Amino acid sequence: MSELLEVRGVTKRFGTLQALGGVDVTVRAGTFHGLIGPNGSGKSTLLKAIAGAHLPSSGTVHFGGTDITNATPYERARLGLSLKFQITAVLPELSVYDNVLLALQAEQGVWALIRSRSRTRMRGEVMHALERFRLADRADELAGALSHGEQQWLEIAMALAPKPQLLLLDEPTGGMSPEERRVTGELLMPIKSTCALVIVEHDLDFIRDICDVLTVLDQGKVLDSGTVDQIQQSAKVQQVYTTRV
Repeated sequence: MSELLEVRGVTKRFGTLQALGGVDVTVRAGTFHGLIGPNGSGKSTLLKAIAGAHLPSSGTVHFGGTDITNATPYERARLGLSLKFQITAVLPELSVYDNVLLALQAEQGVWALIRSRSRTRMRGEVMHALERFRLADRADELAGALSHGEQQWLEIAMALAPKPQLLLLDEPTGGMSPEERRVTGELLMPIKSTCALVIVEHDLDFIRDICDVLTVLDQGKVLDSGTVDQIQQSAKVQQVYTTRV
C-alpha cells in the first residue's frame, strides 16, 4: 500500500503555547488510522493542520505526493481530502437529500451551477450516498428532524459524496448511543476500499474495532504508533496510559 499522507516534523504554536511539537505521521492508502490521547494532547490540532484549518508553524504535510503544507482547505479538497468536524454542520432547514446535493455541487464552478439541472442529474449519486448510511428513506425529510446520530451519518455521507481519497473525522461518535456507535463502525468499514480514514476518537473500543493503525499523542508529541496489538502491548503507552489503551 502506498503512502497517501505524510506529516513530517509538524509543530503548531499559539502564542507561547506549543500544541504540536514535531509530529510525524504516515497514513497509507486503504487504511484506517486512529489518533488517540488525552484532552490537550494535540489530536484535533493535528487534524486541523492536515485539513488546512490551522497552518503548521513548521514542518511539512504531503498528500498524494503533493506538498499541501500551506494549501487552502479548498485546494486540499480538490486534491481529494475531506473533513468532518466534531460539531455537526448539516443544514437543518434543508432536506436530507439537498444536504448531500449541496456537498456534490460544491465541486462545480459557479457557471456550471447556473446552467445545471444537477438536482435530477445527480440523483443517483445522492441516493447512493444516502443508502450507504441508511438514510435513503429519510431523503425528503428535513435534516433537522433526524436524530443526533443520524445527523452525524448524514454529515459523513456529505463528506464522502465527492469521493475523496482521505476522510478526516473528529470524534464522529460523540453524543451517540452505544448502538449508534456500533452501527457507525459498520457503516464506515465498506469505504476502506476507496477512501483512507484518519479519525480522532475518545471511544477506545470503537477505534480499536475499526482502525488498522493507532498513533498515540501526549503533550503534542507522538508517544507511539503501530497496529492496535502493538499499541496495546507498548511499554511506553502502558507507562503513561495504563488505563487508557
